[in-house]
Amino acid sequence: MMNEFENILTNKPDLGATQDLLNRRIFLRNGAAALSATALAGLLPSLSSEAKAIGNGFPNFPAKAKRVIYLFQSGAPSQMDLFDPKPLMEKQRGKDLPDSVRRGQRLTTMTSGQKNFPIAPSIFQFARRGNSGHWMSDVLPHLSKEADELCFIKSMHTEAINHDPAITFCQTGHQLAGRPSVGSWLSYGLGTENKDLPAYVVMTSWGTGRPNDQPLYDRLWGAGFLPTQHQGVKFRNSGDPVLYLSDPKGIDRKMRRGMLDEIASLNRKDRQVVGDPEIDARISQYEMAFRMQTSVPDLTDVSKEPKHILESYGPDVLKPGTYAANCLLARRMAERDVRCIQLFHMGWDHHGGLPNAVKGQCRDTDQPTAALIADLRQRGLLEDTLIVWGGEFGRTIYSQGKLSATNYGRDHHPRCFTVFLAGAGIKKGFTLGATDDYCYNITQDPVHVHDLNATIMHLLGVDHKKLIYKFQGRDYRLTDVHGHLLKSILS
Repeated sequence: MMNEFENILTNKPDLGATQDLLNRRIFLRNGAAALSATALAGLLPSLSSEAKAIGNGFPNFPAKAKRVIYLFQSGAPSQMDLFDPKPLMEKQRGKDLPDSVRRGQRLTTMTSGQKNFPIAPSIFQFARRGNSGHWMSDVLPHLSKEADELCFIKSMHTEAINHDPAITFCQTGHQLAGRPSVGSWLSYGLGTENKDLPAYVVMTSWGTGRPNDQPLYDRLWGAGFLPTQHQGVKFRNSGDPVLYLSDPKGIDRKMRRGMLDEIASLNRKDRQVVGDPEIDARISQYEMAFRMQTSVPDLTDVSKEPKHILESYGPDVLKPGTYAANCLLARRMAERDVRCIQLFHMGWDHHGGLPNAVKGQCRDTDQPTAALIADLRQRGLLEDTLIVWGGEFGRTIYSQGKLSATNYGRDHHPRCFTVFLAGAGIKKGFTLGATDDYCYNITQDPVHVHDLNATIMHLLGVDHKKLIYKFQGRDYRLTDVHGHLLKSILS
């Protein structure tokens, strides 16, 4: 193998003909280093001419949104307890879910052994909100005031029945790990309009409704087979937002600048020899990290935010790592033209004790989400910012475990769930789709995860069928060979 590799370096053949061999060599050489460099893996200056060129001409038609804020509710919120009321279920309380409704659909191992599947009506009260008349639960008092900004899709469905493959599917368009996330595709296609911050930033928070819920994995915002500069940069929810941005003692900015120039020179020579495009990413990472030493402290310093703005986000806004604090940072990133901002809020997996857990989750998310929408609107940013709120699947109308008058749990349900969108290019006060009386099957306008992702990309000026990347002899895209534009929700 070494002789073959030496021959390649000596003869300098076409890069494409040797890429597989290089990839093997690069993987073995850099595997250990990559583990220690995770914090810097996505810190890149996407505003450079090289980054713009890599977008292959995108946006390829006028965009309605410049950026997207994706509020991912990890664990799967119960749609019939929040947005999709089923009042007729009160008469069915405790009765078994009819076979005619279930239609032989698969169950998780957590409820497949139950002797019966008792109907569990929501204990929450619903009312029509705003001029739009959206049905919304009483556990969402703040978001209800923004009802007329929202567009609900009540007929979402997906292919996975368990969390990890379902979240992976929402983020990458595939149930198995390894493909690029939606933010990475947008970074690859569109680059960024801020050279001092990454194009794609991710923040996470733990919910009080179920604080020990299953964790998330960094691969959910990974670049997959795209160049690594397009993976999401995760801001930590405690301590420094990004590690290793501070210069060591005794190193001033001038000295640091000189060090980076020398390292870049060596890396460029290495690039000329081995032809590895990841070396360009490495150079860019150093440069982005250098600029982020200034831009990140400025971004995260909220001391000059007006008191009334801080109060609008709720009591947790000054607690780093909370959903409220992350929503405020999302607005500050939107002001700075970060292309894709994702907030993952954990704790929505309510197999038991759902009523109290949902109240906890809504205390976390209701006020900050409403404040984010209002804050963007009053700054003129909502008109070119797309907001997406939703989880990986829905919940069953039947109870997992014992059903009582005040307590129940719900199992996973991929056949129907609800998401909402707001902002740039979205029809305000509109509802798409409907479910049956049991909130178990879609009765009108089914919407697949690929359709949602295709629409997100469309609003950012990208035809999802044209943003492709060739890998291992095949053309890939976020929506694979699927996806339809949801024209009815566009303004």
